[in-house]
Amino acid sequence: MSYDEYHRARLADGSTRPHVVGGLDLDAVGIATGGGMGRTRHPGPGWRRLRWTELARRTGDPMVPDGLMPSYRCFPSATKEGSWPLSTIPPTEGSLDRETWNRLIATLTQYSPAGSDTRCLAYYNPLMLGAADFDNLHVRAGRLGDAGVLYDRSEADFSPSNLWADDRSWVLCTDYDLWATKVVGSPTLINALLSDSEIEAVRLPWAH
Repeated sequence: MSYDEYHRARLADGSTRPHVVGGLDLDAVGIATGGGMGRTRHPGPGWRRLRWTELARRTGDPMVPDGLMPSYRCFPSATKEGSWPLSTIPPTEGSLDRETWNRLIATLTQYSPAGSDTRCLAYYNPLMLGAADFDNLHVRAGRLGDAGVLYDRSEADFSPSNLWADDRSWVLCTDYDLWATKVVGSPTLINALLSDSEIEAVRLPWAH
């Protein structure tokens, strides 16, 4: 059963109410995909991480279709009309999950010349803070060794949209609408990420 089938069954038996915004019944014009937005972490006992490589083998879909970025448009064979099965929790959009964030910060620390003392800046997209205040940039500055606290900022439900070293040796970009974070850096750093046993990184050949 898909998330959408489950949701519509609950609408039919009255156990949930229609989602109406501004007089528009969203259930009548959309589907429940099962996906979400913002921070997330391992859901707990009984669940395991389904890696993209395994899902690609299972479905026959490419991990990332040519010309696309990792997003809800990937793995169409794994969904039913765009809705994931209840047995799968798809990635959230616009944020790294906690485990990947921690691992990525550790890797950046290892491959930055100044290590944990590397000066870096973090930017939060105003859209992710609930207010499109483009005149006041939400930027924080500090040490890479302290970057773990950026994940838990109470006013943001997302990991930083951008994090970059002050010397511009690397930069991260987490797009509001995507499933993945783009990392730009030295060949040594990129190769370390591609071979990491916990971070599932993919090189997009068309994006070189």
